Amino acid sequence: MPSNVKNDFFLNSVGDLISAASVNQEHTILIVDDEVNNLQLLKRTFRNKYKILTASNGLEGLEILKRNLNDVSLIVSDHKMPIMEGTKFLEEANLIAPDVIKILLTGFSDIEIITDAINKCNLFQYVLKPFNPDELLEAVRNGLDKFDLVSSKSLILKDLKELFYKTIKSIASALDAKDPYTHGHSMRVTLYSIILAKELGVPQDKLELIETSGLLHDIGKIAIPQAILCKPGKLDDNEFVVMKSHPSSSERLISSIEKLHDVSPGVKHHHERWDGRGYPDRLAGEDIPFTARIIAIADTYDAMTSTRSYRKALDHEVAIAEIEKCAGSQFDPALAQKFVEIQDIIKAAKENPEEYYMKYSTLYKEIN
Repeated sequence: MPSNVKNDFFLNSVGDLISAASVNQEHTILIVDDEVNNLQLLKRTFRNKYKILTASNGLEGLEILKRNLNDVSLIVSDHKMPIMEGTKFLEEANLIAPDVIKILLTGFSDIEIITDAINKCNLFQYVLKPFNPDELLEAVRNGLDKFDLVSSKSLILKDLKELFYKTIKSIASALDAKDPYTHGHSMRVTLYSIILAKELGVPQDKLELIETSGLLHDIGKIAIPQAILCKPGKLDDNEFVVMKSHPSSSERLISSIEKLHDVSPGVKHHHERWDGRGYPDRLAGEDIPFTARIIAIADTYDAMTSTRSYRKALDHEVAIAEIEKCAGSQFDPALAQKFVEIQDIIKAAKENPEEYYMKYSTLYKEIN
């Protein structure tokens, strides 16, 4: 297929997605007004065009919004109401549903009230009373167009993130398949890494970086000959030099992908040592990227507790003792100590990696 045809197909597909979201979605509007006559007028204005929910005060409106959170697209609220004024209601509603469009009806053109509502409520528009039904309908249509656009963008971004995540996992699985003894290695290293990171209180955006780095940490091994990767005995000096090239190969493979720029340091340096005797750049201490220091511990633990062509798996307790012993020489001492502290979680994850991966994965949760 020619590239221009591919591009046209992609653009048309995205366009169809946006159109489908805006045309086929049956919108629900929540109307909040304490005066029965006003409520009836608003219902007549929107009837046969949208689904309608009504509330006679702000507290009731908030309860209805919570119960119909996945359905409500837009709120029309009066300002002057007992129990809770419209601006306060919309401010609370914004905390519950920030993407829902909010329109305020007010009999006052007080600039302070309007400015306050725009800033605190994420107000889309205010309409002065008595309102013209056609003008209010136009404001609602414009608001729903914005809602559709935001919803469509979110859907597209979610689909792209899902595609990215599945591609990364496929690459990791294909790599592990080169050696039957390393099946599931990348996922387990990633799992132990994100468990450690979460227990350390690492921020959410950093967790995604660590997860992606873990899945791709050995991608450079795709260039290592099978005979070296799967050799049943000890590697000779020349073979070990080839094996040690995989972190740099990993970095070269992903450096040209803009989305993965931040992943490169963790991937390239996960075989560095705290004492500076690692590879490829003999970095030491905190000069080693934080992500790489986390992956180094997870990678070593999984290597020790997995059966390889040249030896049987070590017990969990033996591996933990070795990590504790190497804190301050091979590993960041603070990270190694934390890993030892959470060893019960690590052991449980080792015994049931699929379940724990779904529980701890940031990327998985974002697309589900």
